[in-house]
Amino acid sequence: MELEISIVIPVFNEDENISILSSAIHRAMSDTGYSYECIFVDDGSIDESYKEMKNVCEENDNFRIVRLRENCGQTAALDAGFKASRGKYIVMMDADLQNDPFDIPLLFAEIDDYDMVYGWRSERQDPLIKIISAKVANCVRNKLTSENIKDIGCSLKIFRRECLDKIKLYNGMHRFLPTLFKMEGFSVKEARVKHNPRIYGKSKYNIRNRIFKSFLDLLAVRWMKKRKLYYEVRDE
Repeated sequence: MELEISIVIPVFNEDENISILSSAIHRAMSDTGYSYECIFVDDGSIDESYKEMKNVCEENDNFRIVRLRENCGQTAALDAGFKASRGKYIVMMDADLQNDPFDIPLLFAEIDDYDMVYGWRSERQDPLIKIISAKVANCVRNKLTSENIKDIGCSLKIFRRECLDKIKLYNGMHRFLPTLFKMEGFSVKEARVKHNPRIYGKSKYNIRNRIFKSFLDLLAVRWMKKRKLYYEVRDE
């Protein structure tokens, strides 16, 4: 039987969240009856994350681990997980418990007529400064890419695995997947998802380490959109 859903989760120093997250995923997916696998991608963690992931995998054979030799960043971890996945549909989400696994079946129910469904955290549970900076960044991104995406930073997405054949990821480009999908002619849809406050661990992103890199990535995407070849061959 074909595996229906692969859930890919990059992990970097999230040892306190692994057990709670895996239990929530198991409950969310068991209620649906869909066949699934969950791939933790250990992105060079230096805490007890790998040990926690091994414990989960020993208890539940729906879970497995891809382990990178060193910390390579979120895009590389996602790419490694995508390549290791076997499901007809691929879900990507964070390991920090801020994405709700019970939203996965809701996104899956929306994808019948689309190639990707991506989340919109309409009620973000983050510090005010992070919410404000995200709104400003979102407006700038939409302006420069001629998009109308409400929440470009939401990690929770589901898409058809065959779409990956046309998508080439570069460092930092995971933030722009809806745009990259649309550039290749794929259909995308936005859907409201829940957002939880971070309880355990520390965020790997802040304004200082994100703004410059994100802006450079944004300029790269803008350049790609402007240089993309768009044409149709006329039938004789």
